[in-house]
Amino acid sequence: MGTARATYPEPAEAAIVGRLWAPSLESAGGMGDIHGCNWVMDATSPLLLPRTVALVGLMGAGKSAIGKRLAMRLGLAFVDADDEIERAAGCSIAEFFEKYGEVEFRAGERRVIARLLDEPPHVLSTGGGAYIHPETRALMRAKAVTVWLRADLDVLFDRVRRRGHRPLLRQGDPREVLARLMAQRYPIYAEADIIVESTAQPADRTTEEVIAALRAFLETERAKAPA
Repeated sequence: MGTARATYPEPAEAAIVGRLWAPSLESAGGMGDIHGCNWVMDATSPLLLPRTVALVGLMGAGKSAIGKRLAMRLGLAFVDADDEIERAAGCSIAEFFEKYGEVEFRAGERRVIARLLDEPPHVLSTGGGAYIHPETRALMRAKAVTVWLRADLDVLFDRVRRRGHRPLLRQGDPREVLARLMAQRYPIYAEADIIVESTAQPADRTTEEVIAALRAFLETERAKAPA
């Protein structure tokens, strides 16, 4: 496993549910393809990716902020899985949670992410619970390079406390909810290919550290591949 120690701040009934997700599952993302990857890498060579980079972590970890910068640096499309889910469902995630519950949401999320992972390489920001679901995690590990943006409780709370659109934060004291989610999810996020710390460092600097970690991971992966 390639690991980086970086530092940074952040960003129906069943039948009806099935129809809500369908349009996004069939649509193409319009993302540019990558051909002829150059595997001879050094600190200054372009970083060309053979598959999607999927960012995972809790809400407030900086997945959107870092993901957009990373996509720009790599010349790839940036895709926010939550945005794709909302387009497929025809409503906000908060509304979907309230109307149909988390079980239906996770099922739709899994289908949308499966479709996105079949698209050409891009940078994908995923919701905090996506990587926790075993089937979704297996898809991401098989078809993407996964990067966990790990942040401590103070950092996460500072970023999310003014945001009222997080359904899980409505289930009690937000700081306590975050602490509970950290205890439950961090051991699973630790299965990601790469770990980068997300603290109060400028996002541009953290993006550089993600790129360095990706470069090291892909070089190690290339070295292990059969000749």
